[in-house]
Amino acid sequence: MKRTILLIATNIAIMVVLGIVVSVLGLNRFMSANGLNLPMLLMFAAVMGFGGAFISLAMSKTMAKWSTGAQVIERPRNQDEQWLFDTVARLAQRAQIAMPEVAIYEGEPNAFATGPSKNNSLVAVSTGLLYSMTHREIEAVLAHEVAHVKNGDMVTLTLIQGVVNTFVFFLARVVGYLVDSFLKRDNEESSGPGIAYMITVVICDIVFGILASVIVMYFSRQREFRADAGAAQLMGDAAPMVDALRRLGGMTPSALPSNMAASGISNKSGWSSLFSSHPSMEERIAALQTMR
Repeated sequence: MKRTILLIATNIAIMVVLGIVVSVLGLNRFMSANGLNLPMLLMFAAVMGFGGAFISLAMSKTMAKWSTGAQVIERPRNQDEQWLFDTVARLAQRAQIAMPEVAIYEGEPNAFATGPSKNNSLVAVSTGLLYSMTHREIEAVLAHEVAHVKNGDMVTLTLIQGVVNTFVFFLARVVGYLVDSFLKRDNEESSGPGIAYMITVVICDIVFGILASVIVMYFSRQREFRADAGAAQLMGDAAPMVDALRRLGGMTPSALPSNMAASGISNKSGWSSLFSSHPSMEERIAALQTMR
């Protein structure tokens, strides 16, 4: 629950802060005495909406290593690291993608994949997962993460986030303009957006941002189903992924940083399926069993 709330709150906070900065610096060029320039507003919204999303994508590997303390395996130091490295290499070859960086981090059972492209990615597993599951189950989890990379899920979710951010930014300012225009007195000189505009925009950024998160989380859940299916294809059998999900269902996943909550193999939000980045284990297992 905490991770999902933080993920949603972080994205909304970014939009609110950007909106305030735009207003304070007087960058509202789409506002004029003659009204609202909608084409210019839409272009500005796209820059703001996609800008932050692509910056986050470009920094995803660096931020993942920093926030989890993940240590990249440059040269395997023991049999476990060698097995992990060789398994990811084999799966990457089957998936026909470039070899991802492989990393281990301290924590309860979880794993994630991130990176700006299919050929520039990172696959990381926690020590809790590495030492509490069988090799076959771990391989299925790794196959799931490699499937994420193969499917380009990091880029896809970034594009979706950019689109919804654009419309949140756009619609919030249209509503702000309408409210501000309605509240201004007829004899008041229009020298730009007033306080009503700024307050309305902040409120709309928050409300629309929450609604937009429902859309983003829906696509996040769909990509988990696809990654599970991709893992089954890479393994040649759905059974190992089913066994891995059943094992994970009985564990407590580690709390990944909020900006990476959607990237983990497991995320038990539990409070509302609409705001969950992952489907329930039961739904994922049922979907895999239909493949059989």
